[in-house]
Amino acid sequence: MNAAEMEAGIRLFLQGVGERFAGDDLEATPGRVAKAWAEDLLSGYGRDPERDLTWTPAPAGAGPVVVRDVRFASICVHHLLPFSGLAHVAYLPGKRLAGLSKIGRVVDALSRRLQIQERLTAEIGEVLDRVLEPRGVLVALEAEHTCMTLRGVRKEGSRLVTVASTGVYHSDPESRREALSLVGLGAGSLHGGS
Repeated sequence: MNAAEMEAGIRLFLQGVGERFAGDDLEATPGRVAKAWAEDLLSGYGRDPERDLTWTPAPAGAGPVVVRDVRFASICVHHLLPFSGLAHVAYLPGKRLAGLSKIGRVVDALSRRLQIQERLTAEIGEVLDRVLEPRGVLVALEAEHTCMTLRGVRKEGSRLVTVASTGVYHSDPESRREALSLVGLGAGSLHGGS
């Protein structure tokens, strides 16, 4: 990332708004904003989520593994506005188990990029599928988008739910129902929110 170019662009944006940097408070804003975006909001570009996903051998016959309510925040690629919510992940191990905190790290590495929720959901599932080689993965994200709550239709409290799946969670309806139920999305109910 080029923080100097980001800072220059932010300065132009503020000038376009009508700010002329007359006060001390605003003079340092472009640098602060560039730093916040580079070091935090878009820090996922500097991370490889597959490297974050360490694993250990799974015991024979291991059942589903479910991690629910992983908080995430991302930036919508369409309006550069934030969206945030909860990620729920279920996988049916093959020969590998993920380290417990590692799934949260994968969610974080991929969400800290310019995203759309549908692509983010699929990318999380793809990384888990590649690295863990499970019998199935199901990822469900539910998030509130400020591009819908602060602008446009301004429907505060509305959430988008997206689901991606692989393996048995994609091909076997009963396994899929079980996974959806385990992550809190079964039988038409939506797991409690952000």
